[in-house]
Amino acid sequence: MQRPKPALTMLKCALYSTVVTIHNSTERFAQKTYNPFILIAMPSSFVIPQKIIIASRESLLAMWQAKFIQRRLTELYPQTEISILGMTTRGDQILDVSLSKIGGKGLFIKELEQALIDKRADIAVHSMKDMPMNVPDGFVLAAITEREDPRDAFVSNQFANLEGLPDGSIVGTSSLRRESQLRAQFPKLKVEPLRGNVQTRLRKLDEGKYAAIILAAAGLKRLELGHRITAVLSTEVSLPAVGQGALGIECCTDRPELVEFLRPLHDLETAYCVEAERAMSRILGGSCQVPLGGFAEITDDILHLRGFVATPDGKRIISEEARGKPEMGSAMGKQLAQDLKNQGAEEILAALVQPTDD
Repeated sequence: MQRPKPALTMLKCALYSTVVTIHNSTERFAQKTYNPFILIAMPSSFVIPQKIIIASRESLLAMWQAKFIQRRLTELYPQTEISILGMTTRGDQILDVSLSKIGGKGLFIKELEQALIDKRADIAVHSMKDMPMNVPDGFVLAAITEREDPRDAFVSNQFANLEGLPDGSIVGTSSLRRESQLRAQFPKLKVEPLRGNVQTRLRKLDEGKYAAIILAAAGLKRLELGHRITAVLSTEVSLPAVGQGALGIECCTDRPELVEFLRPLHDLETAYCVEAERAMSRILGGSCQVPLGGFAEITDDILHLRGFVATPDGKRIISEEARGKPEMGSAMGKQLAQDLKNQGAEEILAALVQPTDD
């Protein structure tokens, strides 16, 4: 696919925003923000919207993410009025059952997408690790932002690290991915479910219900709770979730002007990595019901992708990795998924994934 030359429409933005003028002054920026994963036609002319409404969950972390995008867009387009529509999703309402038992992380997304359909909002901001692997028809990921720290964080008030936990210590996590890796490497620890927003999980730790909990480092840092991180887990100890640390901005496919509007927020390197991870997970049927990890990073123009599938008890883990050019990330992800299947991942998946009504 040939990359387009810097869009003439971006020059139109320069009449209104010096930020866009500076960013668009070189071919490098056009290459960095070009989104190869969006397969809808760009408009021949682009008019900056007068008003944009962002749909977001109402949790503190989700609102931080929405406000972050709001600030970035306001810097780029000061003439546009940008507001946030806060919403409570079904995933926020059901807190006493593991996500893997109630339909997965898609429960955090559906209400926001309905707001886009109803024209109550123009765009929706998501944590990429919460995005279902298959974006529904009628929607598109218009931009993927630069990644925050993708690693998991060990949080404890008494112990310095996982190795320092006494046998039988209770560790809380909301993730089968984390649980399987913990059980495989630290079989003498007791892993128990942990639901709720970040503040609720920290409160449960502080109340003594857990010796330690595992959370995403990105969420803690974004909420200015980095001081609660006792230790950051290396990706060798805890391979991150697909998309962890990155934000995605979704809109309807019949709004191509919004893709152009969001173009300056798109980070190509992060997008290559996340698309490789998601391509792998998509083939494997990745969801909250599957203990699966996937993480890609680019060094010296080489994309390194790692992935694994496991049983929840951690007794069987199948892992694989691949390296190649960043633009081949999606193909690499698909091939890595097939390699995992060939090594026995398909048997694990068949035993884990149960049919659900949708």
